[in-house]
Amino acid sequence: MIDPIALSIGPLQVHWYGIIMGLAFFVGTYLARYHSKRVGIDPDHILNMVVWIIPSAIVCARAYYVIFEWESYQNNLWDIFAVWKGGLAIHGGLIGGVLAGTLYVRKHGLPFLLMGDVLMPSVILGQAIGRWGNFINQEAHGGPVSAAFMSHFPAFIRDQMLINGQYYHPTFLYESLWNLVVFIVLLTMLYRFKKFDGQVLFSYMILYSIGRFFIEGLRTDSLYLGSIRVAQLVSLTLAAAGVILMIITARRRNI
Repeated sequence: MIDPIALSIGPLQVHWYGIIMGLAFFVGTYLARYHSKRVGIDPDHILNMVVWIIPSAIVCARAYYVIFEWESYQNNLWDIFAVWKGGLAIHGGLIGGVLAGTLYVRKHGLPFLLMGDVLMPSVILGQAIGRWGNFINQEAHGGPVSAAFMSHFPAFIRDQMLINGQYYHPTFLYESLWNLVVFIVLLTMLYRFKKFDGQVLFSYMILYSIGRFFIEGLRTDSLYLGSIRVAQLVSLTLAAAGVILMIITARRRNI
């Protein structure tokens, strides 16, 4: 088992989860700056926007998770702030990021759909990296599987997915790999097949949501609204919205 604490300096503990999330933001920001130059947007806007997006995304990701897991926090409110232990819901983070990004884009008069196209490859790559924080924390995994099933995976993944004597589906890995595939598709689309602004953004909504919907069905730690898995409901909504917006935007441009 990998120690979730990367290093300790006196009373200060640096968690791998935080390091991996920081790496995801750094790589995503660097990539978005590169893309912005290629489409004629000042890359400084990316840095300035990230300053808005990061706190908003973290707060909303945590709030989203806590709302649906309130019973786990109502008797120990201080744990709400212990984000280094995990418990950041990606859909909540997306909501926070979109809100902050929209405010920034409107404030500076930037093209919303074009900015979305520039940012989405970075977002999905950041998500692919961030899932490895779940791996370290032994969270966001699926149901029990046999040792024979896990023998197909590298030893370090097998060892980390052995929890209390039982192997579990490494769903973090499934989503990370799916996100990497979506990243390649979006990046190729951005530079070779893009026909109109918003195409990459809407494709992200559709493709990410498809993968998340099916992978969520394997997980054991899903957030629920009654008997419905919240992530699956949100994924269906996002995918449907992406399809509708794609059709409407393409028709407006006679494509």
